[in-house]
Amino acid sequence: MAPAVFIENLKKRYGTTEAVKNISFKVEVGEIFGLLGPNGAGKTTTLRALCTLTTPDAGKIEVSGISVIDNPKEARKRLGYVAQEVALDKMLTGRELLQLQAALYHIPSKLAKQRIDTVLDLLGLQEYANKKTGTYSGGLRKRLDLAAGLLHAPNVLVLDEPTVGLDIESRFVVWDFLRKLPEAGTSVLITSHYLEEVDALANRVAIIDRGEVIATGTPSQLKDKVGGDRVTLRIREFTSDDEAEKAKNLLSPLPFVNEIIINSAQGNSLNLVVTKENDALITIQQALNNAGLPTFGISQSRPSLDDVYLAATGRTLMDAELAAMGTRDMKAEKKQNMK
Repeated sequence: MAPAVFIENLKKRYGTTEAVKNISFKVEVGEIFGLLGPNGAGKTTTLRALCTLTTPDAGKIEVSGISVIDNPKEARKRLGYVAQEVALDKMLTGRELLQLQAALYHIPSKLAKQRIDTVLDLLGLQEYANKKTGTYSGGLRKRLDLAAGLLHAPNVLVLDEPTVGLDIESRFVVWDFLRKLPEAGTSVLITSHYLEEVDALANRVAIIDRGEVIATGTPSQLKDKVGGDRVTLRIREFTSDDEAEKAKNLLSPLPFVNEIIINSAQGNSLNLVVTKENDALITIQQALNNAGLPTFGISQSRPSLDDVYLAATGRTLMDAELAAMGTRDMKAEKKQNMK
């Protein structure tokens, strides 16, 4: 059986910017697959290429064995796409919008009515179906957008940041719904920079950074590769480079320390990977005290997907988000000054 999604050596450039350098992964039939990475990593460009909304410069893309590049019309029949931004006609009711969507997919009227009732039931929208979408809350708008993406019964549902901007309750409603889709035969490809979302939903994950896949596996496999617990240490609120290096050199020889990364973006905090030791924090603090170094803050926790990203790139996802925001602001300011 062909994978639900197969992407190999995908590349896409916008002017001088390499949005996607070389991305490869596959989504198996009946699984939820997550793409995790900061804004600007190439997630949305990858999805747009998959959904025939942009043409890649190179690479292979297939949906259920159908080439997206060579046969986009057939590929679209197998794809449902829910974009990050919800775009609904505020003058239409929820039911009217779904009827329009059914007409665009040339779904016969009798079958369309059945499917509309089905997706409204699945997403708890029946009581709102005859109200104009302009009166919907953000959570209801997102649920209606999901209903539209599922109306033609696609093999693969593609979701770009499906819960961004939603409150906790609405996010959990969407999560519960998405977990049921593989049982009904729909594979799911989801992008997110919410760590807990990908960890909670995805059977497997690909972590993307700067247009490339840097790690792939189940969330548990990826976290196990970190090699132990995580200890986050601050010598001071803002530690000098010299003190951070001194602490790193001091703690590296300890037998339970596997790795130390100095996170300059977070005030030169130290991120240690340690084997499970009941007295790890005490031993670390004693070593620092003996060397005349203070301890502003220290904590120990199980690895997260953010630790996987940190181990691979030397920065957290939040650091990458902030760096991307800074780059965008600088470009916007430069563009404004040229006017």
